[in-house]
Amino acid sequence: MANLITLLQQYGVLIVFAVVLVEQMGLPIPAYPILIVAGALAVDGGTPFPVVLGVAMTACLLSDLFWFRAGRRFGKRILKLLCKISLSPDYCVNQTEDNFRKWGPKSMVVAKFIPGFNTIAPPMAGALGTGVPTFLAFSLLGGLLWSATGLAIGAYFHADVDKVLEVLSTMGSTALSVLAVLLGLFVLAKFIERRRFQKAMQTERISVDELRALLDSGHEPVMVDARSVTAQTLEPPVPGALLVGGSDPLALIKSLPKDRHIIVYCSCPNDVTAAKLAKQLHAHGYKRAKPLHGGLDAWNSAFRGESESAVIAQATPESLTPVDSRH
Repeated sequence: MANLITLLQQYGVLIVFAVVLVEQMGLPIPAYPILIVAGALAVDGGTPFPVVLGVAMTACLLSDLFWFRAGRRFGKRILKLLCKISLSPDYCVNQTEDNFRKWGPKSMVVAKFIPGFNTIAPPMAGALGTGVPTFLAFSLLGGLLWSATGLAIGAYFHADVDKVLEVLSTMGSTALSVLAVLLGLFVLAKFIERRRFQKAMQTERISVDELRALLDSGHEPVMVDARSVTAQTLEPPVPGALLVGGSDPLALIKSLPKDRHIIVYCSCPNDVTAAKLAKQLHAHGYKRAKPLHGGLDAWNSAFRGESESAVIAQATPESLTPVDSRH
């Protein structure tokens, strides 16, 4: 195998572009180590710092534009897709939606430093109708800050980075094997983290057919929307549902008897947000709280367009005020 340092010097720009683009698209490939190495090599006569910076920023911008357009066209659906393909725990979208809404497009300046948020922010900007000039300005600024920081770290510690590269270069093909193993361990750790979270969120769910049977038998289950306020804006909730948003769900349902049927739904993969809330309600004595399998999509498929008002009248007791529940 060619000397590793020579390989990085000759193809460093292409490697930086490819790895940064792949990471920004959402795949679990850490790009910062490559930026640090590129910054160190720039000090030692490699590709000039401004060139590497421009290449990294271009990769960031291309990824951001892709997800921005996808968010503008597909809205909430693209956010759910991102959470499905990400190796981060499934609550990633729900945790970042309201943060983006709070800070707006300017949150993209620091989004790339926050795992999960870096991929979610561009489609969120598109879904919420951010203007293209505003988006481009903050996207470029965020890409500049993120890329320059990584390159600057490499330039500052270039002597230490050089020592590591020298060791790797003497290892021949073994160096690539070591790097591949380290990358595999990183992906495995993220996968285990996701699976562990999913296992922790395992609880009995209720299907839409079971919910329909519950309604037909005269029960009055309370529907609880566990999504973020932003998600409720992007996709209308079940009419009459209690909107938890960022408020305390226990405060909203404290007047209910503990044996009341409570159906919690969300719009995230594996119903994890709803399952998390249902488990919280279980811990406070509401043993009949269950997440709705399939979430809002399942509800829409089963009940939208068919005598909905009658269904909601059964599902929402008059004693509750769902419209005001988020305040």
